[in-house]
Amino acid sequence: MFDSALLQKYPARGPRYTSYPTALNFSPRFTKPNLLKAVAQSHNKSLSLYVHIPFCHSLCYYCGCNKVVTRLQSKADLYLDYLLKEIELQAKHFTQKPVTQLHLGGGTPNFLNDSQLQRLMEGLNTHFYFTHDAQLSIEIDPRNMSCQRIDAMADMGFNRLSIGLQDTDPNVQVAINRVQPTELIARLVERAKQRNFRSVNLDLIYGLPFQTPQSFANTLSAVHKMQVERVSLFSYAHLPERFAAQRKLSVDTLPNTEQKLVLMRQAIETLCGYGYQFIGIDHFALPSDELAKAQQNRTLSRNFQGYTTDTNTDLLGLGVSAISAIGNSYSQNHKTLAGYYYAIEHQQLALEKGLILSKDDLIRQRVISDIMCNLVVDKTAISLAFDIEFDLYFADEISRLSTFIDDQLLINRPHVICIESKAQLLLRNICMVFDQYLSLDTGEKFSATI
Repeated sequence: MFDSALLQKYPARGPRYTSYPTALNFSPRFTKPNLLKAVAQSHNKSLSLYVHIPFCHSLCYYCGCNKVVTRLQSKADLYLDYLLKEIELQAKHFTQKPVTQLHLGGGTPNFLNDSQLQRLMEGLNTHFYFTHDAQLSIEIDPRNMSCQRIDAMADMGFNRLSIGLQDTDPNVQVAINRVQPTELIARLVERAKQRNFRSVNLDLIYGLPFQTPQSFANTLSAVHKMQVERVSLFSYAHLPERFAAQRKLSVDTLPNTEQKLVLMRQAIETLCGYGYQFIGIDHFALPSDELAKAQQNRTLSRNFQGYTTDTNTDLLGLGVSAISAIGNSYSQNHKTLAGYYYAIEHQQLALEKGLILSKDDLIRQRVISDIMCNLVVDKTAISLAFDIEFDLYFADEISRLSTFIDDQLLINRPHVICIESKAQLLLRNICMVFDQYLSLDTGEKFSATI
């Protein structure tokens, strides 16, 4: 997996394939009638909700998320007014679909105080029907948390927690403007376990300023001591031309490509040594966790929040910039608060742009999902599902897979394409072979695939 010569052979920037086509291909020509038609024609029987809370108390310099940095709690009250209105408007179209998953992301969802969070949860429960075993997860910034807040979240029904750890080294934390005691995070994790949260996830980032193998070893050791069910490992993508906050980071302090590869290898080998199963390109889970079981059963899925166990489910995004995947469509809300508020007020919908997937999109979406999630492409199943002859349909793509075949990264058999485990770091590169949109000039830059 870590053959440096092989990895250097495939340098590229490309999508992370949390969707196909990616959000760069969404169009403002997708309007309310398109969305309502997609809802009506969707064959999915259940619903997953994503709610975006954009506010943060302070700016993390590495961040590329849609966020609003403010100390004014009153801004959240105004935002909730509009968010609850959107919830009411959208719920009318999903009365027959029970909610099996809810995820609060941001920004910093725990920017909301307990009363504001309670108000949001009451609104969601009023307008949507949640199954008794629904997964309710929330991302938190530990700097604005306490064990009492963990209790409050448990009482509201939350049963999954994702904590932004990033790195425990003081020098790294100062450089990225995110100073947080590791002892506090450990206490929050322990409290979540005491309150019977189903799982706790810790987010790590490699490639941050001043990171070294020695300092990162301490971070990984701290993760091990906390014994969480899941770990997410993300590569820092330095794109200052897109994200102004990243201009505060000096390039001289960042690990170079070779040093980042060392950090990535260290993290993967260490976490696997701790007993975690490597999921896809950036997740780790204990073998007993649902995510690991889904990978073993080849039922793993991937959406805008990363890897998930929810399949055959519509995803409804609520809040500023939130993305939905409903039936054969993608759609995204307005990205600014002003645009979001105006759309809710005057158009009764926050929709800004979207896409109806063509048959070709759906076929390629299935192939890319199989590569990213299960390392196997069942050519026979795809041929039957879409009434195509796989090898004929993808004749050009299969010819372009030859370099991966020559490097023993995958095997192209008559009825299946098998991705070798040593190709796991190159899954995005393999998917790019099947991506019809990469030739289009989007004016955007993707992150490095490795």
